[in-house]
Amino acid sequence: MQPFELPDFYLPHPARLNPQVDAARAHAKGWATEMGMLALASEPNPPTSAIWDEPGFDSMDFALLTAYTHPDAPGRLLDLVTDWYVWAFYFDDVFLERYKRNSDTLGARAYLDRLPAFMPPHPVGEPTAAPPANPVEYGLADLWARTVPLMSADWLRRFTDSTWHLLQEARWELANISQRRVPNPIEYIENRRKVGGAVWSADLVELAAAAEVPAEAIATRTLRVLRDSFSDAVHLRNDILSYQRETEDEGEVNNCVLVVERFLESDPQTAANLVNDILTARLHQFETTVLTELPRVFEEQGLDPAARQRVLRYVQGLQDWQSGGHEWHLLSSRYMNQGSRRLPGLTSVIDLKAVRSHGYLPRRTTTFEMPELYMPFRPRLNPHVDEIRRQGKAWAMELGLLDPPSLAFGSGVWDERRFDAEDISLHAAFSQPDAPPPELELVNNWNLWRMYVDDLFAETFKQTRDLAGARTLVERLRSFMPVDTPVAPSPNNAAERGLADVWARTAPQLRREVRRGFRDHVMNFVAGNLWELHNIMQQRIPDPIDYIEMRRQTAGVDLSTSLTRFAQGAEIPTEVARSAPMRALANAFADLLGLHNDLFSYPKEVATEDGINNGVVVVQSFLRCDLDHAVAIVNDLLTSRLRQFEHIVAADLPALFDELDLDTTARRRVLRFVDLHRDSVAGNVAWSAETPRYRQPGRAVPPSGHRAGLQEVVHG
Repeated sequence: MQPFELPDFYLPHPARLNPQVDAARAHAKGWATEMGMLALASEPNPPTSAIWDEPGFDSMDFALLTAYTHPDAPGRLLDLVTDWYVWAFYFDDVFLERYKRNSDTLGARAYLDRLPAFMPPHPVGEPTAAPPANPVEYGLADLWARTVPLMSADWLRRFTDSTWHLLQEARWELANISQRRVPNPIEYIENRRKVGGAVWSADLVELAAAAEVPAEAIATRTLRVLRDSFSDAVHLRNDILSYQRETEDEGEVNNCVLVVERFLESDPQTAANLVNDILTARLHQFETTVLTELPRVFEEQGLDPAARQRVLRYVQGLQDWQSGGHEWHLLSSRYMNQGSRRLPGLTSVIDLKAVRSHGYLPRRTTTFEMPELYMPFRPRLNPHVDEIRRQGKAWAMELGLLDPPSLAFGSGVWDERRFDAEDISLHAAFSQPDAPPPELELVNNWNLWRMYVDDLFAETFKQTRDLAGARTLVERLRSFMPVDTPVAPSPNNAAERGLADVWARTAPQLRREVRRGFRDHVMNFVAGNLWELHNIMQQRIPDPIDYIEMRRQTAGVDLSTSLTRFAQGAEIPTEVARSAPMRALANAFADLLGLHNDLFSYPKEVATEDGINNGVVVVQSFLRCDLDHAVAIVNDLLTSRLRQFEHIVAADLPALFDELDLDTTARRRVLRFVDLHRDSVAGNVAWSAETPRYRQPGRAVPPSGHRAGLQEVVHG
């Protein structure tokens, strides 16, 4: 019996079948046999490497998958893409049988470490480091040589990266299985994109549809949202339909239905329905983005008609993949597909009904009992706090951030009483307890500028819905951060003056590549305010995944992290910074800062702002639950992310140190970097609990329960 009844799936586009399906079937079977993946019934001595028999291969019908997901691909390209999917599923099944079932982490590492050698940047005439030794390596080498000449170098870089993630992130799944550790929902979604292969599939859509997206377009947030929302929907559908096989046969813990079931302590049916709701929300996100953002990308990037047509074919290809992938799941023997239904959907992405689901707007209540926050780190206060308070106030007054009456633009955002009460300089002193005075002053000035811009948007552009004015400000701010030359226009207002000043004091101390990256962090933070303004104007409460990812941007976390590393010389080795454990640590840290702020700022945002761009509101809207329930869930997310932070430090980083054979000095630098993150998390909570910035008039200081561990603050 199935563990739950399949939910009604939202599927807005009809599936179409490529007429070349039979030819692709015959080709795929021949290729899989040639590579040693498949044992034919007629073979007297089948290869020992083959883990598929002929009846099983036929019933899985991978050619049907590609014929449904690429209905317009010509026969030659359909054969090539079908071979890619045969290879990917074979890799997945081999990894399950030989490494996941046995929890063989060392064998898995050795197996995976060989595979990048078969993805050379110039495959024609370039020998691999070692000859292929098994069907996965034979298949990858063959496919790489057949694919790369068809596409550009830019596509190759992206496809190499997504293929690498498809392979290497299997180690994350294996580690969870070995430890019997069910990941938290945020961790799961971001890792599922990499290991699940849908981002990789989106790259293959460009190949099959002859729709390579121009580099200038693929780098935009709009195209990233289309790719990511597509990927999430593909993976969540797969998780629902593969739940029974994965949990009952494979011992799998990496399944979103199981993740939600454990996190919310619910039954499988409730969890499956919620996962389907997330799936539907991601499809709505895809459709909304196509309708409201894609035309602007065409204009802003200056794409010619041919380039625009390629992008539209790519979008159509992603839609075909959604519908075709669903159809194949209902027919393949790999999945739990009895009793599946789907909701009557739309016939075209341009049907405006697709974007009318903007979420449930919760009742505007601001009163709740602050939960006890899990905080294992002790906050410390920089002994130079009084010094930077004085300097910060003088700087804000000089640059016009602090209520300069002579300025028409931006005046009135901060007055002296509010500035003193909110004590933003205390935030820098809490989050940077060991920074020396010169560096602490610069960090504090950046922090004051960031919060000023945040308040400027909230109290000027968001209140008046002035999207044009907001865009003008954002576009001008970039010009005050020159990378190669100190030339910049004359500032017209406090936001521009403040940025020009802190950039001029920061940029000369950074290497060029670091300077460019730092500028990107600043612009991501500023542009995040435009995303919030768009949501307010549309009265659109973002779906949980969209919100978490954009919250990292609107909180200015990358900016804060870069400042911390700059202020205290905490540069870490490049190979460590790019590793999966450090990326996971950075994302967990970002979510801790953003979601902690959402709890503390909820009363202020709901009472005086529009109350849409807040994690508590997002949970209320998505689950249609009351405020206390939403607060409890956000707190559970915070706890799970903080425990994941601790797990990475305790288990994943030591393993990474050994894998990279880091010396003692390098290990100390990484651990120092981790300590800076601990200080920042603890300091952020300590300041948020103390400042009246997030309390409405008449609202008492939050209960003492959540302040456990904050009563005794030590000087760094």
